[in-house]
Amino acid sequence: MKKNVWSAVLMGACILPLAACTTAPKVQKDISAYQNHMPRSILVLPPVNDTPDTRAYYGYWSTVARPVAEAGYYVFPLSVVETMFKENGITNGHDAQAISPQKLQEIFGADAALYIRIKEYGSKYQVLQTTAIVAAEAKLVDLKTGTILWEGKQQAVQASDGGNNGLAGMLISAIVDQVANHLQDRAHMLSHQLNQLLFTPKRDPGVGLLYGPRSPNFQQDGVVK
Repeated sequence: MKKNVWSAVLMGACILPLAACTTAPKVQKDISAYQNHMPRSILVLPPVNDTPDTRAYYGYWSTVARPVAEAGYYVFPLSVVETMFKENGITNGHDAQAISPQKLQEIFGADAALYIRIKEYGSKYQVLQTTAIVAAEAKLVDLKTGTILWEGKQQAVQASDGGNNGLAGMLISAIVDQVANHLQDRAHMLSHQLNQLLFTPKRDPGVGLLYGPRSPNFQQDGVVK
Protein backbone atom coordinates (compact mmCIF):
# COMPACT_ATOMS: atom_id res chain seq x y z
CA MET A 1 0.00 0.00 0.00
CA LYS A 2 2.79 2.40 1.00
CA LYS A 3 4.68 1.51 -2.15
CA ASN A 4 1.69 2.47 -4.32
CA VAL A 5 1.30 5.81 -2.52
CA TRP A 6 4.96 6.76 -2.98
CA SER A 7 4.79 5.72 -6.64
CA ALA A 8 1.85 8.07 -7.20
CA VAL A 9 3.67 10.94 -5.45
CA LEU A 10 6.80 10.44 -7.58
CA MET A 11 4.76 10.33 -10.76
CA GLY A 12 2.99 13.57 -9.77
CA ALA A 13 6.32 15.23 -9.05
CA CYS A 14 7.52 14.31 -12.53
CA ILE A 15 4.37 15.56 -14.22
CA LEU A 16 4.09 18.93 -12.44
CA PRO A 17 7.32 20.48 -13.79
CA LEU A 18 6.25 19.57 -17.31
CA ALA A 19 2.85 21.18 -16.79
CA ALA A 20 4.45 24.32 -15.40
CA CYS A 21 6.51 24.72 -18.57
CA THR A 22 3.51 24.35 -20.87
CA THR A 23 2.09 27.62 -22.30
CA ALA A 24 -1.24 28.12 -23.99
CA PRO A 25 -0.96 28.54 -27.77
CA LYS A 26 -1.38 32.11 -29.04
CA VAL A 27 -4.72 32.64 -30.73
CA GLN A 28 -4.25 34.19 -34.18
CA LYS A 29 -6.91 36.75 -35.03
CA ASP A 30 -8.62 36.49 -38.40
CA ILE A 31 -7.87 39.78 -40.17
CA SER A 32 -9.05 38.77 -43.65
CA ALA A 33 -12.21 40.90 -43.44
CA TYR A 34 -10.10 43.88 -42.36
CA GLN A 35 -7.73 43.34 -45.28
CA ASN A 36 -10.56 42.94 -47.79
CA HIS A 37 -12.39 46.08 -46.61
CA MET A 38 -9.43 48.29 -45.73
CA PRO A 39 -10.93 51.72 -44.92
CA ARG A 40 -9.36 55.03 -45.89
CA SER A 41 -11.61 57.13 -43.63
CA ILE A 42 -13.01 56.38 -40.18
CA LEU A 43 -15.96 57.95 -38.39
CA VAL A 44 -15.43 57.88 -34.61
CA LEU A 45 -18.95 57.67 -33.25
CA PRO A 46 -19.94 59.22 -29.90
CA PRO A 47 -19.19 56.57 -27.27
CA VAL A 48 -21.71 54.74 -25.12
CA ASN A 49 -20.94 55.61 -21.50
CA ASP A 50 -21.59 52.62 -19.23
CA THR A 51 -20.10 54.41 -16.20
CA PRO A 52 -21.75 56.74 -13.67
CA ASP A 53 -19.16 59.47 -14.40
CA THR A 54 -20.71 62.04 -16.75
CA ARG A 55 -17.24 63.35 -17.67
CA ALA A 56 -16.46 60.11 -19.47
CA TYR A 57 -18.40 61.00 -22.63
CA TYR A 58 -16.27 63.97 -23.68
CA GLY A 59 -13.26 63.09 -21.53
CA TYR A 60 -12.69 59.85 -23.39
CA TRP A 61 -14.14 60.64 -26.83
CA SER A 62 -11.81 63.61 -27.32
CA THR A 63 -8.73 61.36 -27.00
CA VAL A 64 -9.60 58.82 -29.70
CA ALA A 65 -9.02 60.71 -32.95
CA ARG A 66 -5.25 61.22 -32.66
CA PRO A 67 -4.06 57.58 -32.32
CA VAL A 68 -6.47 56.48 -35.06
CA ALA A 69 -5.18 59.21 -37.39
CA GLU A 70 -1.59 58.33 -36.52
CA ALA A 71 -2.33 54.72 -37.50
CA GLY A 72 -2.87 55.98 -41.06
CA TYR A 73 -6.53 56.91 -41.49
CA TYR A 74 -8.49 60.07 -42.21
CA VAL A 75 -10.60 60.73 -39.11
CA PHE A 76 -13.67 62.93 -39.36
CA PRO A 77 -13.30 65.95 -37.01
CA LEU A 78 -15.23 65.22 -33.83
CA SER A 79 -16.68 68.74 -33.68
CA VAL A 80 -18.19 68.26 -37.15
CA VAL A 81 -19.52 64.83 -36.20
CA GLU A 82 -21.12 66.13 -33.01
CA THR A 83 -22.70 69.11 -34.80
CA MET A 84 -24.11 66.87 -37.52
CA PHE A 85 -25.70 64.55 -34.96
CA LYS A 86 -27.10 67.37 -32.82
CA GLU A 87 -28.71 69.00 -35.85
CA ASN A 88 -30.56 65.73 -36.37
CA GLY A 89 -31.61 65.34 -32.73
CA ILE A 90 -28.91 62.83 -31.75
CA THR A 91 -27.29 63.84 -28.44
CA ASN A 92 -25.80 60.63 -27.01
CA GLY A 93 -23.82 57.57 -27.95
CA HIS A 94 -26.72 55.12 -27.62
CA ASP A 95 -28.75 56.89 -30.31
CA ALA A 96 -25.77 57.55 -32.57
CA GLN A 97 -24.66 53.92 -32.53
CA ALA A 98 -28.22 52.70 -33.14
CA ILE A 99 -28.19 54.25 -36.63
CA SER A 100 -27.64 51.66 -39.35
CA PRO A 101 -24.16 51.48 -40.90
CA GLN A 102 -25.57 52.13 -44.36
CA LYS A 103 -27.30 55.32 -43.14
CA LEU A 104 -24.09 56.53 -41.50
CA GLN A 105 -22.24 55.93 -44.75
CA GLU A 106 -24.89 57.88 -46.63
CA ILE A 107 -24.68 60.85 -44.24
CA PHE A 108 -20.92 61.08 -43.71
CA GLY A 109 -19.45 59.20 -46.66
CA ALA A 110 -17.03 57.37 -44.35
CA ASP A 111 -15.64 53.93 -45.17
CA ALA A 112 -15.85 52.60 -41.61
CA ALA A 113 -17.05 53.63 -38.16
CA LEU A 114 -15.52 53.07 -34.75
CA TYR A 115 -18.04 51.98 -32.10
CA ILE A 116 -16.83 52.50 -28.51
CA ARG A 117 -18.23 51.59 -25.09
CA ILE A 118 -16.63 53.11 -22.01
CA LYS A 119 -16.70 50.43 -19.31
CA GLU A 120 -14.82 52.23 -16.51
CA TYR A 121 -13.81 55.85 -16.02
CA GLY A 122 -12.80 57.95 -13.04
CA SER A 123 -10.90 57.70 -9.77
CA LYS A 124 -11.38 55.38 -6.82
CA TYR A 125 -10.47 56.86 -3.45
CA GLN A 126 -8.88 54.67 -0.83
CA VAL A 127 -7.41 55.52 2.56
CA LEU A 128 -3.79 55.85 1.44
CA GLN A 129 -4.01 56.28 -2.31
CA THR A 130 -6.16 57.30 -5.26
CA THR A 131 -6.44 55.06 -8.31
CA ALA A 132 -7.46 56.43 -11.72
CA ILE A 133 -8.91 53.83 -14.08
CA VAL A 134 -10.19 53.80 -17.65
CA ALA A 135 -11.48 50.78 -19.58
CA ALA A 136 -13.04 50.67 -23.03
CA GLU A 137 -14.20 48.29 -25.74
CA ALA A 138 -14.14 49.18 -29.44
CA LYS A 139 -15.03 47.67 -32.79
CA LEU A 140 -14.41 48.88 -36.33
CA VAL A 141 -17.30 48.30 -38.73
CA ASP A 142 -17.37 48.57 -42.52
CA LEU A 143 -20.28 50.91 -43.25
CA LYS A 144 -21.14 49.54 -46.68
CA THR A 145 -21.58 45.95 -45.58
CA GLY A 146 -21.91 46.14 -41.78
CA THR A 147 -18.97 43.72 -41.45
CA ILE A 148 -16.96 43.89 -38.21
CA LEU A 149 -13.35 44.45 -39.27
CA TRP A 150 -11.65 44.61 -35.89
CA GLU A 151 -12.46 44.40 -32.17
CA GLY A 152 -10.39 45.27 -29.12
CA LYS A 153 -10.56 46.18 -25.46
CA GLN A 154 -8.11 47.69 -23.03
CA GLN A 155 -7.80 48.92 -19.46
CA ALA A 156 -5.38 51.44 -17.97
CA VAL A 157 -4.83 51.97 -14.24
CA GLN A 158 -2.71 54.56 -12.49
CA ALA A 159 -2.30 54.65 -8.71
CA SER A 160 -0.95 57.59 -6.75
CA ASP A 161 2.26 57.04 -4.79
CA GLY A 162 2.63 58.42 -1.30
CA GLY A 163 6.38 57.80 -1.43
CA ASN A 164 8.39 56.98 1.67
CA ASN A 165 6.98 59.76 3.83
CA GLY A 166 5.42 57.53 6.43
CA LEU A 167 1.75 57.15 7.29
CA ALA A 168 1.13 60.89 7.78
CA GLY A 169 2.77 61.72 4.46
CA MET A 170 0.74 59.07 2.65
CA LEU A 171 -2.51 60.39 4.15
CA ILE A 172 -1.68 63.94 3.09
CA SER A 173 -0.74 62.73 -0.37
CA ALA A 174 -4.07 60.90 -0.70
CA ILE A 175 -6.01 64.02 0.30
CA VAL A 176 -4.06 66.13 -2.19
CA ASP A 177 -4.77 63.59 -4.92
CA GLN A 178 -8.50 63.72 -4.22
CA VAL A 179 -8.56 67.51 -4.38
CA ALA A 180 -6.45 67.52 -7.55
CA ASN A 181 -8.76 65.07 -9.26
CA HIS A 182 -11.71 67.42 -8.70
CA LEU A 183 -9.73 70.23 -10.33
CA GLN A 184 -8.46 68.14 -13.25
CA ASP A 185 -9.85 64.95 -14.74
CA ARG A 186 -7.05 62.41 -14.32
CA ALA A 187 -9.03 59.75 -16.13
CA HIS A 188 -9.00 62.02 -19.19
CA MET A 189 -5.21 62.14 -19.07
CA LEU A 190 -5.10 58.36 -18.64
CA SER A 191 -7.40 57.92 -21.66
CA HIS A 192 -4.58 59.09 -23.94
CA GLN A 193 -2.40 56.21 -22.71
CA LEU A 194 -5.21 53.69 -23.01
CA ASN A 195 -5.96 54.65 -26.61
CA GLN A 196 -2.33 54.34 -27.58
CA LEU A 197 -2.46 50.77 -26.26
CA LEU A 198 -5.83 50.04 -27.85
CA PHE A 199 -5.50 51.49 -31.36
CA THR A 200 -1.80 51.75 -32.22
CA PRO A 201 -0.79 48.97 -34.67
CA LYS A 202 1.25 46.24 -33.02
CA ARG A 203 3.64 43.53 -34.20
CA ASP A 204 0.94 40.86 -33.83
CA PRO A 205 -1.74 41.23 -36.56
CA GLY A 206 -5.10 42.22 -35.10
CA VAL A 207 -3.64 43.60 -31.87
CA GLY A 208 -4.36 47.27 -32.43
CA LEU A 209 -5.54 48.61 -35.78
CA LEU A 210 -3.75 47.67 -38.98
CA TYR A 211 -1.68 50.40 -40.62
CA GLY A 212 -3.96 52.48 -42.82
CA PRO A 213 -3.40 53.95 -46.32
CA ARG A 214 -2.05 57.23 -44.93
CA SER A 215 0.69 55.55 -42.90
CA PRO A 216 4.25 55.23 -44.27
CA ASN A 217 4.09 51.64 -42.99
CA PHE A 218 1.06 50.78 -45.12
CA GLN A 219 1.74 47.62 -47.16
CA GLN A 220 5.19 47.36 -45.62
CA ASP A 221 4.37 45.29 -42.55
CA GLY A 222 3.67 42.03 -44.34
CA VAL A 223 0.05 42.10 -43.20
CA VAL A 224 -1.90 44.24 -45.65
CA LYS A 225 -2.01 43.01 -49.24
